[in-house]
Amino acid sequence: MDYAAAWNKIGTGTKTARSFSADRINRVTTATGRALDVAAPVCAPFAARWDAEADRRTKLRTPENLKALIAAQRSNTSARSTAATAASQRKAAKAASNNPFNGGRRAARTADKAARGHAKVARTDLKTARRNYPATMRQLAVRAHAAHTIPAGLASYVMSSAEHWTMWPAGTSLSLIGLNVAALAVGRRKVAADVDDAMTAEEKRLASRLDPTYWVPNADARGLSGTVPTPAKLTAAGLVSHVRLDDRWTPKGFKAKTDEIRALLGARTDLRVEVKHGTHGDRATIILRTRSASDGISLSGWKPGDCWAIDTVTGETIPVPLGKRMLIAGTSGAGKSYSARPLMAEASEPADHRLVIFDRKYVEARTWEHRARTAVELDEMREVVQELIAEGEERLKFLPRGEDVITISPERPRITVFVDETGELLQDCKTKYEDEDGKKRDYQDVIEGLRTIARKYRAAEIILVPATQKPTLSGDGHGLDSQIAGQMTIKLGLAVANQTDAQTVFGRSDWPAHDLPMPGYALLFDQDKGPKQRRNPIKLRFMTPQEVIALPSRPIWSRSSVVPAVPAPAAPLRLVKDAAPAPVAPAAAVPADLTDNQAAVLKAVQGGTSTNAEIAKAIGINPGSVDRAVKALVKRGLLAKDGTTIRVEVAA
Repeated sequence: MDYAAAWNKIGTGTKTARSFSADRINRVTTATGRALDVAAPVCAPFAARWDAEADRRTKLRTPENLKALIAAQRSNTSARSTAATAASQRKAAKAASNNPFNGGRRAARTADKAARGHAKVARTDLKTARRNYPATMRQLAVRAHAAHTIPAGLASYVMSSAEHWTMWPAGTSLSLIGLNVAALAVGRRKVAADVDDAMTAEEKRLASRLDPTYWVPNADARGLSGTVPTPAKLTAAGLVSHVRLDDRWTPKGFKAKTDEIRALLGARTDLRVEVKHGTHGDRATIILRTRSASDGISLSGWKPGDCWAIDTVTGETIPVPLGKRMLIAGTSGAGKSYSARPLMAEASEPADHRLVIFDRKYVEARTWEHRARTAVELDEMREVVQELIAEGEERLKFLPRGEDVITISPERPRITVFVDETGELLQDCKTKYEDEDGKKRDYQDVIEGLRTIARKYRAAEIILVPATQKPTLSGDGHGLDSQIAGQMTIKLGLAVANQTDAQTVFGRSDWPAHDLPMPGYALLFDQDKGPKQRRNPIKLRFMTPQEVIALPSRPIWSRSSVVPAVPAPAAPLRLVKDAAPAPVAPAAAVPADLTDNQAAVLKAVQGGTSTNAEIAKAIGINPGSVDRAVKALVKRGLLAKDGTTIRVEVAA
């Protein structure tokens, strides 16, 4: 027999058994530690209250309070002795005489009453002294447990017999002692917060404070005792923790403590802290928006089909809301112009879309001259507004029965009218100007025209998009016209100056656009989605002026380029005996440098009209614009005017 091999085999088996035993012990130890870590937050409130009470009692156990207690004990002992003596003397005096009015009995009775009153005062002073110098928590616990341990032990002895020993009273008492000791030990257990390595330094700090090991001991100082959070989880939107509430709390009451929660976490002021209802009535959820779902996604530049914005919470992409009347508001530096450019690029890209820009600041209009009809002067704006109204009226007349909006086409395109800095336009239109004849006049009709476009021509696919820096609704100041704002179904609020501006934009106080970071972040409210839509911030795509200028040119809209909505009526029949009309000379070519109104007026006169009223009716613009166009054409020698009659000037 090979004893060496056998011995080696036995040794190997022993090592294997030892290794298995060590692994098993490690697993059990790890599982036990994990279970204790889970139980620690549950027991932490009990341990925190115990330690707080122990600290309070320790602070009261001063030498001065001890001296006061000793003095109160002596006084109480003396008063009790005096009261006992007085009671004995009263009893003896009563036995010595049956007369209640006897002097000895009366004196003994008075002495007994005074002694009892003194004893009562001494007992009260002793109670106060004991409260001021209380027993330690350990002494109190020993007394409390002794109060049930000793009777339980005696009950077990009395109930037992020679054949059977009854231990349940004593066992129950000992179990209570063990349970209290264990709860205190587990509640004091220090558990290290388990944080994700992917967290930033700020997120790790916030996660450690959201951990129950930090939260529970410090919650009482902030008025949040009775709440226990779960360890924070890292999501695309930031940190999320679910909070268990005891019977003193409701989710609504916990939400009202948002400022206290921010202070307990030590969160920076501009960090969004959201407190919401949890999955059950006794649960709440804390969300710290430390991250954005748009992080790492480039939103610069534009090409057809690109999204307009990204929801920073859900990561959902948002397309340009073409065809909807939209208000854009944002304070200076919020990124209003940069974020509106992708919208204007999309509104001028397809063949059945056109863009019109009103810009009293000139800058944006110059950038878009190759893709949009622009108007910067008030006279130009008046002409464009009149053309838009004439176009809208014509389209509405031929809106098919049963349809809400016309069908857009290259011949009848959707027209997006972007008004940059509406406040400046409102102010300028209300200002009185002096014309060539010295008369005071204003451009209030431009504002009235924009109101008409906002109210009436959505069905005609003429869409108004006003933008403003200061969205105040005032009768005589800068900001926003209430009649125009009331027609906007989409509200885009970038960072605004204050809560009043935010409430003006959205018509409600719970959309905090004034708390948004700058630039490029906004809140988007769509009236069609109802009042309970998400208030998640969105991050907008942006374009630089150079990127706009680099875009290819697109057709520019004007009334003169519009194809008539219906065919022109056929020439009326005439009798053979009627004299044939005189031949009309072919119309002369229209110079290319004329404005749209001037070209339209010249064509109308060439077509046979001869008065301002006839021209205005023929081409659909107001008489004032016709008069200015006629004067310009007369000055150039293209028309001649005799009184009220207008004719084409024929070169000699």
